[in-house]
Amino acid sequence: MRPQTLDEFVGQEDIVGPGRALRVAIERDAVPSLIFWGPPGSGKTTLAEIIARMTGATFTSLSAVSAGVADLRRAIAAAGQRRAVGKRTVLFIDEIHRFNKAQQDAVLPFVENGTVTLIGATTENPSFEVISALLSRSRVFVLHALSDANVSTIIDRAIENRDRGLGTMNVELEPQARDALINLSNGDARVALATLEFAATTATPNEAGTRVITAPLIADALQRRAINYDKGGDQHYDVISAFIKSLRGSDPDAALYWLARMIDSGEDPLFIVRRMVILASEDVGLADSRALQVAIAAQQAVHFVGMPEGFFALAHCALYLATAPKSNSVGRAYSAAMTDVQSTRNEPVPLHLRNAPTGLMRGLGYGRDYKYAHTDYATMEHAADLPPAQRLQTYLPDNLSGRAYYEPGEQGEEAKLAAWIRKRRRDP
Repeated sequence: MRPQTLDEFVGQEDIVGPGRALRVAIERDAVPSLIFWGPPGSGKTTLAEIIARMTGATFTSLSAVSAGVADLRRAIAAAGQRRAVGKRTVLFIDEIHRFNKAQQDAVLPFVENGTVTLIGATTENPSFEVISALLSRSRVFVLHALSDANVSTIIDRAIENRDRGLGTMNVELEPQARDALINLSNGDARVALATLEFAATTATPNEAGTRVITAPLIADALQRRAINYDKGGDQHYDVISAFIKSLRGSDPDAALYWLARMIDSGEDPLFIVRRMVILASEDVGLADSRALQVAIAAQQAVHFVGMPEGFFALAHCALYLATAPKSNSVGRAYSAAMTDVQSTRNEPVPLHLRNAPTGLMRGLGYGRDYKYAHTDYATMEHAADLPPAQRLQTYLPDNLSGRAYYEPGEQGEEAKLAAWIRKRRRDP
C-alpha cells in the first residue's frame, strides 16, 4: 500500500501540499539533497521513493544500521557510472543518525559534486546527529506523526484496494475496531497497516465469507500501543521537559500524565526522580523545605522497591512537588553569590573568621574579636525569638560588605523569613 505518487501520499500537507516549496521542487525536477526528520511511520521512506520516481532518478537505499563505508563506496561508484551516461541517483540513507562522522564524511564529496542526491531519514534531531557540513548542503524537512484522519484514510484504502491491499479478502472493520486501531497505532501508518493485515489474516470468515475484525481482535493483533519514545533521543528530553514544567507550573494532573508516559515507555525511574530532587530545591526551595526530604525519600524508595511498584513513590513525590508553594530563591541567591566570586577580587578571609589552632596564629590576630553566636546571642534582648533578629558581626569580606544575595520568596514557609531578613539587613 505504499503510495506511488504525491496524490496518493497521505499527511504532511505542510511540506508536500499544493504550492508548498518541496512539492514545487519535485514537480520542477529541482530537488536538492534532503534530510527528513520525523517519527516512525510518518512517510519518510515513501516520500523519498516518490521523489526518485517523479524525477526519473535511480533509487538506491541503504540502512545505516547495517551498511558501512564499503557499502557506501559501492553505491556511490554505481551512481558515478550512471551519471556518466546521464542518469541520476537518489541515495536514500535510512536512520542516517546511526552513521558515525567518518561514514557521513564519506558521502559529503559526492553530495557536493552532484554524483548523488542524498535523502537521509532520521528519527533523531539532525542538529545533533548529522555533521554540520552535510546539514549545510541539505534542506531539513520535519515530518509529523500522522493524524487520526490520516490513519483512517490509509486504513480505508487498504481495505478497499484489490491490487495492493485487502480488497479481495472481503474485510469488514467494526467501528469500535477502527477506533482501537487508529488509537493504538499512535500516528504510525506502518503499525496501522501491519496490524490490520495480521488481524484480517487471523479473522475467521463468517457464513457470508466476510472477515469481521472486532476491537478484541485488533487488541490481540497489536498487543500494545505503538510508542514513539527513545530513551536517548528527543522524546526522552521533550517528555521530561514537559514533566518538569508541569511540576514547576503547579499542575498535578499534567505532571501525573507525563510521569505515566515516561514510566509506560520504560524510562529509567532513577532518572525521573533525580530530576525531581533537583526541582525540590530549584523550584520549591525554602517555600517548603520538606519537598527535598520527600524527593530524597522517593529516590530511596524507588531504589529499594524497584519497579513496577516504585510508581507509587514517584507519583507521591510528583503530586507533592506540583502542589507545593514555589520559590526559586535558592538558585537566584547562589547565582548572585557566584557572580561576585567570579567578578570581584577574592579577598582574604577576615581575621575574626579565621581558625586559630596555634599560638602563632592567635598572635597574628586569627580569631580575635570573633563573637560566638550561642554565648553572645543568649544575652541579647528577645533571645527566645528564633531566628535571631540581628547579626552579631559582619561575615563577608570588606569589599563585599552589605551584599544581599538571598531574597526570600512570597510563598509558603519562606514568606515568614522575609520580615526577618529585612530586619537583619537593616539592623546589623
